Amino acid sequence: MEKKDNFEVYSAPIQGLTELPWRTFHRRVYGDGVTAYHTPFLRVERGEVRLRDLKALESEMNEGVPLIPQIIFRDLREFEMLVDSVVKAGYHTTDINMGCPFPPQVHHGRGAGMMANRELLSALPEVMGSRYPEVKFTLKMRLGVERPDEWREAIDLINALPLERVTVHPRTARQQYGGELHLEEFGALLEASTHPVVYNGDIVTPADIDAMIERFPGVAGVMIGRGLFSRPSIVAEWRAGSGRDEAERARDMLELHGLLYDYYTDRVSGDGQLMGKLKPFWDYLEGVDRRTLKMMKKAVTLRKYDEAVAAIERDLLG
Repeated sequence: MEKKDNFEVYSAPIQGLTELPWRTFHRRVYGDGVTAYHTPFLRVERGEVRLRDLKALESEMNEGVPLIPQIIFRDLREFEMLVDSVVKAGYHTTDINMGCPFPPQVHHGRGAGMMANRELLSALPEVMGSRYPEVKFTLKMRLGVERPDEWREAIDLINALPLERVTVHPRTARQQYGGELHLEEFGALLEASTHPVVYNGDIVTPADIDAMIERFPGVAGVMIGRGLFSRPSIVAEWRAGSGRDEAERARDMLELHGLLYDYYTDRVSGDGQLMGKLKPFWDYLEGVDRRTLKMMKKAVTLRKYDEAVAAIERDLLG
């Protein structure tokens, strides 16, 4: 139990999902088991830091939620703009995104594409240390863009960065979020890194956390993304050392979705926009009938959405 109390478990950033309302309500329903929540990446758009990203950082709803802003950039100018904005918003830990696999970002040298930019990686330590001595930096990365051994060509530069930890998703950018987990390469990176290493990838049950710790006892923590949507109670269950029964998990999950429903229906106009906000939270749901999932996917009005949620509740609670 002591190890579980002290072991770090982070919420991974997912665009469109791990935003302000979800972070707030997940913390409210499931308690303080998550060490910190990461924001979807802040970025420079049309020469400026996106205003809506900054507004989310400055919201009073963040009170009581341990939050780490994540940034994505392709050069020192963007890096400095983003870190300046994060510091101005009152945050002193910043996560560097070197793992986003989406081609538009990679092709422009951001996310996983940054791994090949040796000039940028070489220049960062001086800027991070001299301009931002009060900021703690972390980094999230893939093993490579095309090959799972590409990290080997950049590890010396990554080790030279002043980082608190490195989070590794053991796939390539080309794989996106499917296919083989290259765990042998992850183990080699764990040995080669001079920074604490956090594991991220395909953790969907409390037992998966235990299995990862058993296989890689040197790992400093785990980060969970999709697993917090298929089983939002996963961290609370693991911290407690015992699972919740299916009915309890279902009730808590429905409470979380109910809070999100109330939040967005109060703030978003039009069924189309509401569906865009609410439906993605069900994308990773497990344990319901295939026809029920189809109902949710086909819902284009609030009435049809309500019917799909009612069907999900029947499937889960009987």
